[in-house]
Amino acid sequence: MSARWIPSWLPQLLGYTVSAACLLWVLHGYPIGDLIPTIRSLDWRWVLLAVAADLSVYLAHGWRWNTVLGPVVRLRYWRTVQAIYIGLFANEVLPLRTGELIRCYLLAHWNDFRISLSFASAAVERLIDGFWMLATFLITAAFVRAIPRDLIIVVQLIGLLLFAGAGILVWVVHHKQHVHLLIRESRWASTLRHVVEGLHLMGNRRTIGFTILISGVLLALQVVSVWALMKAYGLDLGFWVAGGVLAIVRFATVVPNAPGNVGLFQVACVLALGLFDVERNDAKSFSFVMFFALTAPLLIGGAVATALTGLNLGELRDRAQRGAVAVPHDA
Repeated sequence: MSARWIPSWLPQLLGYTVSAACLLWVLHGYPIGDLIPTIRSLDWRWVLLAVAADLSVYLAHGWRWNTVLGPVVRLRYWRTVQAIYIGLFANEVLPLRTGELIRCYLLAHWNDFRISLSFASAAVERLIDGFWMLATFLITAAFVRAIPRDLIIVVQLIGLLLFAGAGILVWVVHHKQHVHLLIRESRWASTLRHVVEGLHLMGNRRTIGFTILISGVLLALQVVSVWALMKAYGLDLGFWVAGGVLAIVRFATVVPNAPGNVGLFQVACVLALGLFDVERNDAKSFSFVMFFALTAPLLIGGAVATALTGLNLGELRDRAQRGAVAVPHDA
């Protein structure tokens, strides 16, 4: 079915439906009144470490994005971090991960380059992130025998898709002329040509190698954040278990859905912790603790970063959508 025949409200309705169903599943039989006392009983020293590590993720992300685009354009670091904060803030309050579009638009707009190049750099980031998450999950699975074989197979299939994507990227980088010949008849030819040129420049070994290393630092900070929250809650689980839980939650929430992945986030966290023999209600409580601890600082930072633009999220979303629609007409 052509995308133009799909009502614009349908993806949002599906996202909110999935979110509501997941929340109902998590809240069924859960003593919600125990959540506030549970939060009060947290070891706040570990919570502060978790928040600090999570905030550092966004700084590392800015460093990585500047590195990816370094061979193409020189970016201002704090502007890059601001775009990331605004994009993630938008993901928390708008459906279907609209923040990804907004952050790409802002980076292109503030640095005066085509948004298609910004999309290409974001795709490179996501591909590298996928490989790191895959490696983390497989390492955890090697040490923890409780992970179901079916789940391992699903993740391995995701790995095959990642390798396919990487193969396409490598082919594009090393066969630029062939790609230009393939796309020259497309109405998107101008945009795709800019993407190919950008990938060719970004695809040098030094840049990709350094980007992979930074991505490893970024992932390590995320695992530290989850592990510290486990310590704050009193879960006696190791660092690699935290990595496995993080990987499962990330894979489960990869499909755009309701704002902040609410509902689906909690279900994925509960099921992941269940693999490591965490009691169901404890897993549910921790899923909310993890969600609040990682979301609240982002909401505050994102609101400040958005306010500094002088625009609200609705205006930024509209501008980003117009910028994306105008891509095919770029010269």
